[in-house]
This record gives sequence, structure tokens and C-alpha cells, in this order.
Amino acid sequence: MNSTLRKVIKFVLIVGIVALAIGLFQQLDLEPIKAEIKSLGPWAPFGIFALRAISVVIPIIPSTIWAFFAGSFLDYPVAVATVVFADVVSCCLGFYLAKRYGRGLVEKLVGTRFMGRVDKLSQKHLESNFFLLTGALMTGAFDFVSYSAGLTTTKWKMFVPAVMLGALVSDAPMVAIGANLFKKGNGYMFAGLAILSAFCLAILAGWLQKRAETSVKKT
Repeated sequence: MNSTLRKVIKFVLIVGIVALAIGLFQQLDLEPIKAEIKSLGPWAPFGIFALRAISVVIPIIPSTIWAFFAGSFLDYPVAVATVVFADVVSCCLGFYLAKRYGRGLVEKLVGTRFMGRVDKLSQKHLESNFFLLTGALMTGAFDFVSYSAGLTTTKWKMFVPAVMLGALVSDAPMVAIGANLFKKGNGYMFAGLAILSAFCLAILAGWLQKRAETSVKKT
């Protein structure tokens, strides 16, 4: 399979995954959860923070939906800050747990079924290049990447800036999609622009990883 065909297949998969996530979000009855969070008043962002963080620490729980939900319920700047902060904290926790307690605990958290995914990511030598690590953290597998990085020799001084940059760049489009999904008129246009931003993000992540792999080969 040539590289062009692989890129086309990858792009189609990204489109399908985003479309599926949006479809599922629209079908879910989120009113009970919304009512509970709304009852928290000014503490509502903490409720969304907790839901997002838990879904990242335990990767088998879908996390994208909470980015959509934050965008649909909170003011955009607050929603982005909440989701980014949740991702940074939970990813750092996952990184710490993997580094402190090793493979045994990671397997319990991600499940035996998904442990192969962690191992595959660990074999990509994420610790060797900042761009490679950042690009991986910009993908939808950022939670698995955190555990994988923790199982390697990746240092905190490299991981923290990478996860902060990756979370900020990747979360903003997802929150924007949620913020505009149920609006009429121009809302659909903004949702479309947000989805396009997500695709551009995927391209950026791929470029960063390719650049990193090229620099590793040269050395």
C-alpha cells in the first residue's frame, strides 16, 4: 500500500470517527446530566472537569463526548480552559502512574484488550523527540500516549510542555464543535469550520510526527 493511499484511508477514517462522535452526541439524552451539572451553579466546570479527567485516566471510557458537552453548556473560553486543564492533569497523572507503578497498573487501568495499543505506542520511541511526542498527544489516542510515554524513559521536562501544547491545540476544535452543534443558521457554518480545524489538526500532528521521524533517522 503506497503512502498516498494510506493518507487517503486515514483521512476517511478521521472523517468517519468525527461524524460518528457527533451523531452519537446528538442521539444521547444528556438532559439529566445537564440538569445535575447546572445545579452546581458556578461549580459546573468542576463537574465537567471530573467527567473528562476520569474518561482520560480510564481510556476505555469515551472522552470526546465531554469536550462536545463542555462546548454546548459552558461559555467557550471557560469550556476550553476546563477541558484543557482536565486533559493536562489526567495525562500527567497517567504518565506518573505508569512511571511509578509500571506495566501492571497500566494494564489494569486500560484493560488487557487495549494493552497492545499502549505497547505499540511505546515502541515508537516517543522519548526521542519532542515533536514526535507532541504530535502523538494531538491525536485521539492521547490518553494511551500518556501511559506509553510513562513506560519509556521520557522525562517530565519533555512530557509536560508536550501535553500542554497538544491539549491546547487539539481541544479547541472539539469544544467548538460542541458549542455550535445545536445552533441554527450560522451555527452549522461554525461547526463545519470547527470540524475542518480538526482535520487540519490531524494533518499537523502527522507532519510533526513525520518531521520527528526524519530527524531521528538523520541522527
